[in-house]
Amino acid sequence: MAEAGLFLAYAVIGTMAVVPIYFGSFSSLDRLKSAGSKKKASEKGHFAEYSDSEDEDEESEAVTAEDAYMFPVYGSAVLSLMYVIFKYLNKDWVNFLLSGYFALLGVAALTQLGVRVVKGVTGVKLPLYHFNLVHHSKSVFYLRFTNLHLGMMGTSMLCTAFYLYTKNWAVSNLFGLAFSFSAIILIRLDSFKSGMIMLAGLFVYDIFWVFGTEVMVSVAKNFDAPIKVVFPKDLFPADGKLAFTMLGLGDIVVPGIFVALCLRFDRQRYLSSIGYAKDKALPRVLNNKHRGFGFPTPYFNACMAAYVAGLATTITVMHTFKAAQPALLYLSPACILAVIATAVVRGELAAVFSYSEETKKDEGDSAESAGKDKKKANGEEEKAPAAHRYNLRNQGPTTSSGAGLTTPASAGELADDEQENVKASRVLDEKVNPVSEISDDGSEVTPAASAKGKKGKKSGSKAKAKK
Repeated sequence: MAEAGLFLAYAVIGTMAVVPIYFGSFSSLDRLKSAGSKKKASEKGHFAEYSDSEDEDEESEAVTAEDAYMFPVYGSAVLSLMYVIFKYLNKDWVNFLLSGYFALLGVAALTQLGVRVVKGVTGVKLPLYHFNLVHHSKSVFYLRFTNLHLGMMGTSMLCTAFYLYTKNWAVSNLFGLAFSFSAIILIRLDSFKSGMIMLAGLFVYDIFWVFGTEVMVSVAKNFDAPIKVVFPKDLFPADGKLAFTMLGLGDIVVPGIFVALCLRFDRQRYLSSIGYAKDKALPRVLNNKHRGFGFPTPYFNACMAAYVAGLATTITVMHTFKAAQPALLYLSPACILAVIATAVVRGELAAVFSYSEETKKDEGDSAESAGKDKKKANGEEEKAPAAHRYNLRNQGPTTSSGAGLTTPASAGELADDEQENVKASRVLDEKVNPVSEISDDGSEVTPAASAKGKKGKKSGSKAKAKK
């Protein structure tokens, strides 16, 4: 009986690991942009009207290769700090503070999960409310929500209060699944290179802290917060005390964001094959669907199968040796090798390693560069008329011959040039100082007097041309 309960626990733990990765990967797919959708958005205004609009996609945090190199360092620092805190401080007070912190995060994560589940099942289209806090023409805080968000937030707060009061393991799992689902959506690898660096680094990190020290196992047992999914080894123990088998959220999220990258790569390959472009209308084969259309998923299927196989291997080894196992020891190589093997078989190895996703930082840099180029072009356009007027004003009454020698101009050409010089001078003088001018002897001359003087010069030049 006990053995059957243990296998049930393994099956449930595996299911709770796979479910957020699968659905989180598909939720990480952005809504396709097109020329028609941009036109509709501009007609409606800056703020989206409904919850299925194009700009409803959530902000995501990109993980670059530089970030991936630092993952094991940051993880080791946090893990060591938590170990020291639990060892030398009262763990009840530490868990009390951590429970409050995770309660706030839990409300947000559980609200998002509930909203996505309800919208995915019912397909409901809800009006959006916008809250935008602006300071000095800059947006300081922006929030958009629907009535469904408010309802799910109330439900999440009740679940959080129940968890804080009872520490129920089932509700803790609900928060853990919500955290995993949200993390897979919000954290995005910018390339397969970054993903492989991250998995390889955490592979070494997991082995060291599980096999080399007692730190990770100690922190996991003392940390009373929803950072893991658990299930009783026996639902009805004889002594009434539940013993749990567990899996850390890191063993779900870290491979999960890599699996999600594989799915986005599959979609990008499909869109390229049908001629999709952001600044053009959607291809007919998509039937005007911006999301939710089918496409081949060879890399996603391979990586997902490798994750399941790696997790099954972890559980088997743990059950056989009756000892805790670092799951990333098996999951990291499985996911990396699955992608590489699929790329080799399909002859797309170069495409896999050259693939990269545009991050928010890249978009910001592009926009900033475009803005600078536009300002520079406008500045050159403003300078061009001024330079042309300057050349007209300083143009001498001579012309160039074919041999490069300067020869006197004819009387008619001279008169025309002088007339042009007079017109250019008048424009410049009015632009520079429309109020008054200074004569050669230092006295102030009014614009009217200046105009009369110029008129006299013009008449003199005409007479000279007639002679």
